[in-house]
Amino acid sequence: MESRSSQSTNVIRFPGARSSANPRRDQKSLMDAVYSAGSLTIGADDRMTKAMATRLTIFGFVVIDELQADGMRRRLRPSEAFHASTALPWRVSKPSGSYRIDDSIPESDEDVFAALQA
Repeated sequence: MESRSSQSTNVIRFPGARSSANPRRDQKSLMDAVYSAGSLTIGADDRMTKAMATRLTIFGFVVIDELQADGMRRRLRPSEAFHASTALPWRVSKPSGSYRIDDSIPESDEDVFAALQA
């Protein structure tokens, strides 16, 4: 006779051990590393970490600057980061403010931040 719990569950455990948290494999660990250090440099060919950083920048948790060959930095918008190449390294930093609008926003995107009249 098989004994079953009276509570049903829809959680299925997959076999095998879970991997430990690693800043190079886990978004939360990457964000924690950036917030504790202030910024983190990602190598040009590190696609996996760049993909995680892109997801974090879409939600506004981090900002991404592309490090140019001449040493200058160029801030990437989330759409640019998504399509960025692996030719240049990135500097991932925590944002300076949650709701700041600056002059770098293109005019075509300004209506997104406009206050709606009730």
